[in-house]
Amino acid sequence: GEFLADFAQDKAKDSIGALMDLRCDSAKVLKDGEFIKVPSQQVEVGETVQVLPGEKIPLDGIITKGRAYLDTKSLTGESVPRNCGIVDEVLSGFVVKDSVIEIKVTKKYSDSAASKILALLNDEKKAHTEKFITRFARVYTPIVVILAALVAIIPPIFAGDAKIWLYRAILFLVVSCPCALVVSVPLTFFAGIGCASIKGILIKGASSLENASKIKNIAFDKTGTLTDGKFCVRSVNAIGCSPDELLKYCAYCEFYSTHPIAAAIKEYFSEKIDESLISDYREDAGKGVSAKIGSHIVKVGMADFAGAIHTDKSSVFVSIDGKYCGSIEIADELKPDTKDAVSRLKKQGIYALILTGDSEKNARSVADELAIPCFAGLLPDQKVEKIKELENSAFVGDGINDAPVLTVADVGISMGKIGSDAAIEASDIVLISDSLAKIPKLLKISRKTMRIVYENVVISILIKVLVMLLGILGMLDVWIAVFADVGVLILAVLNALRAFLVRD
Repeated sequence: GEFLADFAQDKAKDSIGALMDLRCDSAKVLKDGEFIKVPSQQVEVGETVQVLPGEKIPLDGIITKGRAYLDTKSLTGESVPRNCGIVDEVLSGFVVKDSVIEIKVTKKYSDSAASKILALLNDEKKAHTEKFITRFARVYTPIVVILAALVAIIPPIFAGDAKIWLYRAILFLVVSCPCALVVSVPLTFFAGIGCASIKGILIKGASSLENASKIKNIAFDKTGTLTDGKFCVRSVNAIGCSPDELLKYCAYCEFYSTHPIAAAIKEYFSEKIDESLISDYREDAGKGVSAKIGSHIVKVGMADFAGAIHTDKSSVFVSIDGKYCGSIEIADELKPDTKDAVSRLKKQGIYALILTGDSEKNARSVADELAIPCFAGLLPDQKVEKIKELENSAFVGDGINDAPVLTVADVGISMGKIGSDAAIEASDIVLISDSLAKIPKLLKISRKTMRIVYENVVISILIKVLVMLLGILGMLDVWIAVFADVGVLILAVLNALRAFLVRD
């Protein structure tokens, strides 16, 4: 059993490492005026590498030439592509979306963000939880066998009549037979796991269920976990014009754009767009879009592109005829059941918080709405450090970037419907329907299951010890011992089946 468990764990770690797919094994390095492809391990700090659109950044560094949108989801979980230019710091594993950039390397390959994440997956941080029966049997079985032998051997030396004492030793062994424990404890776990699966919660084994019953702290990823991961317009902030007018010009200007933010703005506008009013459409990669709407020149995009003085990365900025006219704040909304789920967890005595790679502003707005603390802008290794600070912790996430922290947390909970394969492989428990309302149910099921396990253990041992003592004193026959053993077994099994019955 231990061999198969180790084999399964090794296979899971191999799968996670492959699915992470953050590592870039080669880099184009500037040598003698031209870029030459070399293994990433050979690139030295201070050298310049070139990254083309669609490629992963091979090493950590600082952009020295160019500007581009970077897909950072694999590391940070941030839903909005990050616009980066000269002097901005970038990490290995980021994907360049639209432009060629050059990067001055600041860390060796072994010290890069991607390498550290992959190392975390191979780092044994979560101890193997021994099965309860195995732990119990190591103590119980030798004790009762030795005691039975002593009952058969020692009393006859002083009191004679070896046949009577041999009979009592046999009675002692019959009563001590751990059938009730051997059958009822695993059956209780199976019943609890079965009850959870009926309610859409996949629990990967008895140890995961046992650990879930001890949870005191739950940390959530934000994008795709607490929120649905889809962009929406949170607010329209107009200057010198009405919010409706600003929204209209922005929607018209974004009409031909396929960017997710553009889609959110057009959906929020909702009115039919008269395409005949749009001309001279132009997209400046990494900056924004511009178009002539009727007789007005409209620009929508980054702050500097629209002539605004802002650093807010969660908004798009709008200028009309060269004059800055306001901004539209973009965010992703909470899932419908998030508030209720967090509220129920608080009532169960659970401390909840947010650990996310998203921006401070986006994370803070969600945290304030849920009335829980948050830590934003975290890379995967920083999430790991935070989760280590929590006792009896669980982490709930859905992305590839969450795999390391799901592995390190006492209980890793992933989203089965939209979660990445890496997150599902790394987790101990999978929410099949992605509903956070399942988590309070999980805690209720796990706690009741463990309560029944302890009830069966205590009741079985107390009855057995009582019958053993009476048997040694000659007050019981073997047939009563058999009845006591089988009767306790039946009671324990019936009690174990109660784990199937957990109300919502």
